[in-house]
Order: sequence, then structure tokens, then C-alpha cells
Amino acid sequence: MIQEHLGDIIASNSLEDVWSLHTAKMAEFGFDRLVYGYTRFRTGSTLGDLQDALILTNHEPAYVEHFVGDGGYYQGPMVAWAAENVGACSWSLMRDLAMSGKLSPGEMEVVALNQRLGVTAGYTISFHDVSMRAKGATGLTARRGLSQDDVDEIWAKHGADIELANKVMHLKVTQLPHTTGQRRPLTARQREVLEWVADGKTIQDTATIMGLNPATIEKHLRLARETLDVDTTAQAILKASSQNQFFLIESE
Repeated sequence: MIQEHLGDIIASNSLEDVWSLHTAKMAEFGFDRLVYGYTRFRTGSTLGDLQDALILTNHEPAYVEHFVGDGGYYQGPMVAWAAENVGACSWSLMRDLAMSGKLSPGEMEVVALNQRLGVTAGYTISFHDVSMRAKGATGLTARRGLSQDDVDEIWAKHGADIELANKVMHLKVTQLPHTTGQRRPLTARQREVLEWVADGKTIQDTATIMGLNPATIEKHLRLARETLDVDTTAQAILKASSQNQFFLIESE
């Protein structure tokens, strides 16, 4: 069963398909609400700007608004755990830290938010990433009515398969084109211009190759920088590459 699911994930060519397949499979295990985050712009003390992170979630809008939109995740106890660890962790850790008085006031506010909106039992998986600036993690929230003890029993039986499925999902997502935050994707022309410049072509070279005039090439580069919210073309190339926006699979 899990092997067929992993095959479907690997064969998928869009972020939307991967996420749909993954959330459906996790729901079969009792986890009906997920939040996945990935950044390549982590610093020594923070996870970086939310606008530079890829966030996928099927939580209710009210929870997303507070936890993501209002920055509640900055104070999330399990987010803090994921930032410093690799592997899977039961949310019993959050309960134990709260009961022992080891959480900050900000962290306790997040715990209260979770309780208020029914995010009470689950697991967090933090992935191993090859770069010190990269970090990916998934928070798996159990369906309402399941206690943390129930979830820990589920994990004892199926944890290995659940963790494997999340690892494969993470690896697939990091290979697919995506945009971050609320920014729009590059247009086909903007991507092509950046690709030629990344290959070392001058503006004149690129204009000749694409059959355009240099002023038009300059315009596409400017719009690409604005879309990616960077100051230089070199930064645009780096960011487009990190988001896998080069060689984007076009829909038919």
C-alpha cells in the first residue's frame, strides 16, 4: 500500500498533485490537517523571512491566519524543536514542557491557540537537509477526537511508513517548481532570459538568441527582479534557481 503511494508521489509532476496525494494518505493514518514548511534562507538565529519560505497546509483558514499569517509559528514549541533536530517527535513533548513550566509566555500563547482551534494531538517530522541554510519540516495534526496517547499508538504501528512517506514528499517537493509567500511566478520570457544570463550570455547575446532587442531583454530582467523581490540580476538567478523556477514544466 505505501509502496504504491510512494510511486505515485515520485511520478507526479506538479506541487498540487503531490500535496493532494500526500494529504489524502496522511488522513488514512488519522492525520487530517498538515502544515509543511521549507526554506533555503535560514540564518543562524531564525528560519528567515516567511516570504522566502514555501508553506503548504490544509488547516482551516482561522488557524492559518493566526499560526502562519500572524507569525505564531515563530513561537511554536514544535517549530523550535524542528529547527534544532532531525527525525520525528510526538507532541507529548509540548505537553510535558508546558506542564513543567519550561515554555516561554509566547510559546504558551501558541499552545493556547492550538487548544482553542482543535490542534491538540500530533507529530512533527524534521527533515535532514544538505545545506545549513535549508530546513524543512511537517506538522501532522490528528483528527479531532484523537488524544495524544491515541496518536502515539498509531505511530507505534505505522510511524515508519508515515515518516518515509513524508520524507519522499519533502524530497519531491524540493525538486518541483514553486513560488514562495504571496509572490507570483516568473513568466516564461522572464525565466528564459534569466536562464541565458545564468549561462553567461550578455544582454546582446540573449537578445540575438531570442530574436528580441536589448531593451526588451532589460525589461524582462527588471520585471524578474521585481517579481523575485531582489535588487540584482545575480540575486534573481540565485533565487529562481532555489525555487526550481528554471526549466519549469509547462502545462499542456
